Amino acid sequence: MIAYLKITGIVLAACLLQMTLLPRYLLDPFQPNLLIILVVYLGLKAPHRLAGLAAFALGLLQDSFSGMYLGLHAFSYLCIYLLLSELADRLYTDNRLLFVLVVLLATVFSAALNLLMLAVFSVSQGVYASLLPALIPQALVNALIASLFFGVRLPVEEAR
Repeated sequence: MIAYLKITGIVLAACLLQMTLLPRYLLDPFQPNLLIILVVYLGLKAPHRLAGLAAFALGLLQDSFSGMYLGLHAFSYLCIYLLLSELADRLYTDNRLLFVLVVLLATVFSAALNLLMLAVFSVSQGVYASLLPALIPQALVNALIASLFFGVRLPVEEAR
């Protein structure tokens, strides 16, 4: 029970940092996306079935604060979680380099899914112009933060 309270505290701290503090002090492409790092962590390490629901809820939370369409990040985070949870059975997931690489690829995959869904379901022109220039800096910053994040032992590992 204590492990789940610690996980909830970590998620709430990440949400608080991402939604309030980081946008105030960092420019847009250089803000780390802490929620996608948590989704990747859940996909690679969390054995529980409700982790997919948590990934979807994290996406909805980010959508509610981002000002974009509701469900855009939720769908992409759920796809990332499902893909990673299937791959986690086949990969050795306690590798730091793998975690950093997966965070980098998940950032690119999330942006590609968001771009695809906006191109299909939105009527606005030039939506790619806002997503593509920030993609590489965002992915690199997420990879840097993920390399720092991997050294911390989270309660999910202790609960197993």
